[in-house]
Amino acid sequence: MEPEVITVGLDGSAESLAAARWAADEAERRRAVLRLLHAWILLAAEGPDTPPDRDQNAGARRLVEEALDEVRADHPDLRIIEDLVGSEAVPALLRAAEGSRLLALGSRALTAWESYVLGDVSLEVVGRAGRPVVLVREGWSGRPAFRGAEAEDVPVPAPHLVVGMGLKGPCDALLSFAFDAAARRDLPLHAVHGVALPVTAYAPWGIDPDAAGQFVKERDEVLRETLRPWRERFPGVEVAVTVRTENPTRALVHSAPGAVLLAVGRRRRRAFAPRVGPVAHAAMHHAVCPVAVVPDEEAA
Repeated sequence: MEPEVITVGLDGSAESLAAARWAADEAERRRAVLRLLHAWILLAAEGPDTPPDRDQNAGARRLVEEALDEVRADHPDLRIIEDLVGSEAVPALLRAAEGSRLLALGSRALTAWESYVLGDVSLEVVGRAGRPVVLVREGWSGRPAFRGAEAEDVPVPAPHLVVGMGLKGPCDALLSFAFDAAARRDLPLHAVHGVALPVTAYAPWGIDPDAAGQFVKERDEVLRETLRPWRERFPGVEVAVTVRTENPTRALVHSAPGAVLLAVGRRRRRAFAPRVGPVAHAAMHHAVCPVAVVPDEEAA
């Protein structure tokens, strides 16, 4: 049986090196093969006797070699494939994703408008890939990180994973990924569902606490029932459940501090144009920890 492949897309940035470190850790955890991929449309065909001073691909090769040195220091026994592809980045990454267990990419903290205007490669790949895509920020170290941790009186949460849950339909691929990731790390999983209160929970004087409480209880029961078969399949994973009565985007971002990984779903679409839902989009640009976007029938 062939080992799984975990691919990381490289572009020479600090973010892509962080993604390479994350992917190397994940490949070792899964006993998988790590593929270091760099796509360059100007990659030239070369003969075996091309002199160094005429090597048009020297820069591209050096970029991959730097990433190799970066990960080899901590993973001396990891099987690594160096892959230079003569193609534009997006199609090369999408092809690579199809043959991989997951794809890791570097991620910058862009606003939604900036990412669309600048044609952000990560955003387009996330919106079209058929496999999970993990986005990693510069400075990732494998330890929980969150804004505000500089203050000494702010307690640092214990390491955990977060999965954002929608309750409008199946989300098996997302839950499979999240529970498997938690089990492999031996860490608890926090399932978060954000939903605005219905109009029936409001009275002329404000929120009716009884109606709001009943609504949250019903959502909590549905969420726990959705998780039940996965808790049975992964009995060693400790699971916490939270229903937050706020916009799903805010609920997920507010739950991310301290997480080592945040998993969200993305609805599969047939349209050519990339489509990333608002919750996944917010997680990509605001969460400090690595974010896994998993294509599924139901997006968070």
